[in-house]
Amino acid sequence: MSDVAGAVPVLFVHGARTSRTMWRRQLDVLDAGGVTTLAVDLPGHGERLGERFTLEGALEVMHDGVAGLGGRALVVGLSLGGYLAVEHRARYPEQSAGLVAASCCTPPQSRLRGAWLVASRALEERPDHGARLNDLLVALTFDAEAARDIAAGGYALTVMTDVLHEVAASDTLEALARGTSPVWIVNGRWDHFRGRERQTVAAARAGGAPTRLVVVPHARHPVSLDAPVAFARVVLEAVAAVSSAGEVLSPTSRGGAPTLAPRPREPLSSAR
Repeated sequence: MSDVAGAVPVLFVHGARTSRTMWRRQLDVLDAGGVTTLAVDLPGHGERLGERFTLEGALEVMHDGVAGLGGRALVVGLSLGGYLAVEHRARYPEQSAGLVAASCCTPPQSRLRGAWLVASRALEERPDHGARLNDLLVALTFDAEAARDIAAGGYALTVMTDVLHEVAASDTLEALARGTSPVWIVNGRWDHFRGRERQTVAAARAGGAPTRLVVVPHARHPVSLDAPVAFARVVLEAVAAVSSAGEVLSPTSRGGAPTLAPRPREPLSSAR
């Protein structure tokens, strides 16, 4: 695989209860392609497990991460990381070369939020904070390689109540409409968070941002873990697009981004 000449660096932001280690396979692919990468741990997660999760604290970690990459980067986030990446782009447009927002097409203010809060509190109040249930679900849900990557940074078992409270302060659709850097919205076909996918894409385009929707067949909410090669290919495409002077995706087409990785076993749906 050829290196990406003059490639924009990439910041990766993980989902809730996991850590930066969930990105191991994408980091390996991008590193092999000569792309500078950084995966951060959010407050309350990974090496920051002892910190309280707050929206402002998470955005500060991301701001500092991009600053360490030279001040401008493609920001890639999954689930919680996707919501935060959207907010980061709106608040710090000068740092955003582009956005890959995955698995975050249900607004944080969803009517289901109350039920999620009840469930998270119940788990966090258990003696093991839900560790046994978490281990069972990971074993049943992921292949061995994905399960290893998720577990490597440890699990944040007492953070979800704070996450649900804090992220509700962010209006994802309004934040998307404020940005102008290119956007890739990525979802697994069987993701239960696709509820407002069309509205999410429309919000990104409302501000004039080139926007592409990618739906990955056979993948669920953790799309980067279910389809790691396909997801890495999307990120490489985004890197190529934002790194080429004047060459970004049009709002309705792929544009001229070259294929920079072998075709994945998990085929991508056509762009919309």
